[in-house]
Amino acid sequence: MKRRDFIAQCSMAFVATAWMPGRLLWDMPVSNKIPRWRGFNLLDFFSPDPMHRVQHTTAEHLKWMRDWGFDFIRLPIAYPYYLQIDRTKNIAAEDVYHINQQAVEEIVQLVDKANQYGLHVSVNLHRAPGYCINAGFHEPFNLWTDKAAQDAFYFHWNMWAKQFKHKSADQVSFDLINEPAMRQDMNDQHSPASAVPGALYRKIIVGATQAIWKENPNRIVLADGNDVGNDIIPEIEDLPVAQSCRGYYPHAISHYKAPWANKDPEHMPVPVWPGRIGNQYFDRRSLEKYYQPWIELVQKGIGVHCGECGCWNKTPHPVFLSWFHDVLDILTQAGIGYALWNFIGDFGVLDSGRVDVQYEDWYGHQLDRQLLNLLMKY
Repeated sequence: MKRRDFIAQCSMAFVATAWMPGRLLWDMPVSNKIPRWRGFNLLDFFSPDPMHRVQHTTAEHLKWMRDWGFDFIRLPIAYPYYLQIDRTKNIAAEDVYHINQQAVEEIVQLVDKANQYGLHVSVNLHRAPGYCINAGFHEPFNLWTDKAAQDAFYFHWNMWAKQFKHKSADQVSFDLINEPAMRQDMNDQHSPASAVPGALYRKIIVGATQAIWKENPNRIVLADGNDVGNDIIPEIEDLPVAQSCRGYYPHAISHYKAPWANKDPEHMPVPVWPGRIGNQYFDRRSLEKYYQPWIELVQKGIGVHCGECGCWNKTPHPVFLSWFHDVLDILTQAGIGYALWNFIGDFGVLDSGRVDVQYEDWYGHQLDRQLLNLLMKY
């Protein structure tokens, strides 16, 4: 076939694919640059205070994940967890350098244990020096505006890079900062959030990756999407950094009646799927449009993973499963893996506390078998 004929045929196929009813551009084969990891967020170190640690992942939990066919855990960490500080006082700028090696070792031990069960671990700073998407705490500086906070951020990632220097890329990756956004009032959970200026986010990503790669140049690094994880980061497409999306769209389903995500949770319209929620109609095409920029990243050769997804336990279970089937199907067709928030708890497969689920007893836990079967399918 002559080159011009080949190009003409490809062009015709592209147009046909783009406009064929029920098909989208990403129906064409794609290959994700990073593995299609599938698993869970583990919240062992999610609290900033070790005394308030509410979850303790055991070897048995990790074995269940492996035996069910999963290969990934994301470990969201609140950095004060591993600081040696006076917890009766607000954190001061100098406190962020006071590392408690015993607490660090707790985290390392869980990573080691997960690796022993064949699970890849993505270490994430959910609360980092100067920033957390959750409000209601004191930070001595602002990651987006203060050099001191940025320097501390780089220090922490260099510390973790040294800690896991000899771990392979198959064992450990780093997820830099959870759900970046600018917020007018960091003490108000419902204060309007907006995207971080792209050039600024790039600067902080570059600083952190330099701190990491000087210890291990093969470490896979992920950057959460801008504007609370929703938007791709075009400013870093030239960097060897993967990007992490979210599986929470629309929030009217994933965060139905969640008090931390809604100003008036008790008066939210009951979600349906597909259908109209309030004054907006949602269906699979809505999801496809939402994920299109992320799938285009994959087509460009940029790694993409969905670091968090799922539904709070107030969403009607049939609605959740119907919606989540479409989410996982779209991600899977694009070669994008996922991590459910969480494993044990309100969003999880175990002990979610839903009132409309017939649970299966699982070694003393309440197992949502329907959700587990859906996850195992994808």
